[in-house]
Amino acid sequence: MTHLQAGLSPETLEKARLELNENPDTLHQDIQEVRDMVITRPDIGFLRTDDAFILRFLRARKFQHFEAFRLLAQYFEYRQQNLDMFKSFKATDPGIKQALKDGFPGGLANLDHYGRKILVLFAANWDQSRYTLVDILRAILLSLEAMIEDPELQVNGFVLIIDWSNFTFKQASKLTPSMLRLAIEGLQDSFPARFGGIHFVNQPWYIHALYTVIRPFLKEKTRKRIFLHGNNLNSLHQLIHPEILPSEFGGMLPPYDMGTWARTLLDHEYDDDSECNADSYNVPAKDIEKDLSPKSMKRSQSVVDPGVLKRMDKNEEENMQPLLSLD
Repeated sequence: MTHLQAGLSPETLEKARLELNENPDTLHQDIQEVRDMVITRPDIGFLRTDDAFILRFLRARKFQHFEAFRLLAQYFEYRQQNLDMFKSFKATDPGIKQALKDGFPGGLANLDHYGRKILVLFAANWDQSRYTLVDILRAILLSLEAMIEDPELQVNGFVLIIDWSNFTFKQASKLTPSMLRLAIEGLQDSFPARFGGIHFVNQPWYIHALYTVIRPFLKEKTRKRIFLHGNNLNSLHQLIHPEILPSEFGGMLPPYDMGTWARTLLDHEYDDDSECNADSYNVPAKDIEKDLSPKSMKRSQSVVDPGVLKRMDKNEEENMQPLLSLD
């Protein structure tokens, strides 16, 4: 075991070996092979390439060197192309702070039986008058930045439960394809976290409809890990034991305290220490609300095929029509 594996329990070390192909004898060589690829993308500002940082990308891609590098490149490219999202990227930023206080996201105290961190979102808590969906996304990304520092979670990963109870049609109308694409790119394509499951509970019909819109743009692996439980909490309990769930999810624990994770993050006043902020890039900053327009949401071909995005942009209103017309 090298010093880079010092934070792992014996059980997690074995899991990393079996599931992720992590080998302590070649760990430094693996990291260096990814680091050597940085020169192939001079268009990206790689603001952090230390061993511990690169290791989390290798773990997220099961030590496939090229895939780990591609994820690393997409991580910095996403920040470079969405500069205003990462200005004031800290827990005390007003929008992020309010989103955190409303439980975006929350984190349960107990891990699941696979050692994964359980994140929870209560969608109806979104107060549109106080912060935007972009603020919610920023709060989630900042939270993941803090949590992924834990090497156990780099190996074991996360589970997400979204409770759509009382989420209104008016709120849902703000979930535009461009906004959803921004979230998909930030979470699925550009962040070194392993998501073992995404569970929807109590979702209304218009969330079902919205899912059909975004489903083609999700990776097959992601689609297989999304579970639509509706009101059937028994099916949720088959995957996540009720002993570790709060009562909102039919669990045996007291109701979830929305401010739990916010207090943890704010007590530490967590700030992204990788210096990946707008001022770090020699690129003019743009207004984030304007950046949500389809034309300005361009990605490299290695992330999303431009032809697919073009078709999505062209048909954006048509794609949303089923959401507005179902009964």
